[in-house]
Amino acid sequence: MKKQMPNEFVFHMFALLISVILVHSVYLTVIRPNADAITLAQRAEIEVNPDYVPERSFYVIVQDFEQEACLILMLWACSMLAYKGWAANLERKLLQQEFIPISSGVKILPEDTREYSRTIQSLPDSQRESLLPRALLAALGRFGATRNVQDVSSSAHTLMETEAERLESELSMIRYIAWAIPSIGFIGTVRGIGSALGQAHRAVEGDISGVTENLGVAFNSTFIALLISIVLMFLVHQLQLMQERLVFDTENYVDEHLIRHLQSD
Repeated sequence: MKKQMPNEFVFHMFALLISVILVHSVYLTVIRPNADAITLAQRAEIEVNPDYVPERSFYVIVQDFEQEACLILMLWACSMLAYKGWAANLERKLLQQEFIPISSGVKILPEDTREYSRTIQSLPDSQRESLLPRALLAALGRFGATRNVQDVSSSAHTLMETEAERLESELSMIRYIAWAIPSIGFIGTVRGIGSALGQAHRAVEGDISGVTENLGVAFNSTFIALLISIVLMFLVHQLQLMQERLVFDTENYVDEHLIRHLQSD
């Protein structure tokens, strides 16, 4: 775990940098030029035809800075989710392996725990630091020390609860981003309404174009932010479900492949 955390931090910082560069590049080269062209064309059409109703364009809806910030945070959060999902999938593959080969009817005595522990300790570091090998080593060590099967079962259950809490706490940053995205959308709403109020004197004179454009900024930023938040929270819950199933299946593995074979003196 100590080796994994720096690697994970570097990955997240690199993913944030890539998200900023990628999204901002798309905005500079595609979204804002198209949005400006569409807006100018619609203004010209309105001057010629007062009954013209402008169509909502994707480029115009997402052109503002708040939407850009929301998309950057979405890509960053998705990279975190992908990383944690990849790590959980690797740990799940370990459940297919037989770390303690025991024939049917064979019992493990407290004196045998060292021999079985050596097999797990000989695994590569990347595997040995995963949940299942750590749980097996902890169970074997506790059985060798206490010679009590019930104590081993309680210890394994406590380890699983601790792991579940750790996985839950590691999702806090992603949940914060999912909360921050609607907040950024509301900032755009406040900015748009404030700018619209600043154009109120022109609306009194009969020119409502400034008011409508700024109200569009307000509503578009909220719409995009809430939409992104809904998608992101769905992905967070899917990852949480994957992690909870991993912990539950790991506990069942320890019970089935180790604890039921233990026999005290």
